[in-house]
Amino acid sequence: MVTLEQLNAVGVGTLPGLLGIQIVEVQGTQVVGQLAVRAELMAPNGYLHAGSVIALADTTCGYGVMLNLPEGAQGFTTIELKSNFVGTVRDGTIQSRATLVHGGRTTQVWDATVTDTANQRAIAMFRCTQLILYPRQGS
Repeated sequence: MVTLEQLNAVGVGTLPGLLGIQIVEVQGTQVVGQLAVRAELMAPNGYLHAGSVIALADTTCGYGVMLNLPEGAQGFTTIELKSNFVGTVRDGTIQSRATLVHGGRTTQVWDATVTDTANQRAIAMFRCTQLILYPRQGS
């Protein structure tokens, strides 16, 4: 069983760690992460940058894949992602709740809803498809 401390250590020195993404809950095929909104994550227009929201959602989904790889798999890579933005924030904390929708042997599909934690209002819906990678045979 992987602890939250171990899972958060995976992001150190990579984009999730640089942005300050923290995984706060894991329950089977659901992963919850959060991100404190700060000046460096904003767009020049004064609102939270869409890339900051996508990075949080993609990270929670990606960690979910890592924790739910099929037997024999060695990794994964994103082959498609989509997001719909329905709001934004200028401060506070945002949270992403990622849930496995399809857990196949060659692909996984994950959905995430990103919310403003202050009022539990959705600001984005996200979906990604992950290709499951296996060791090459006969190489």
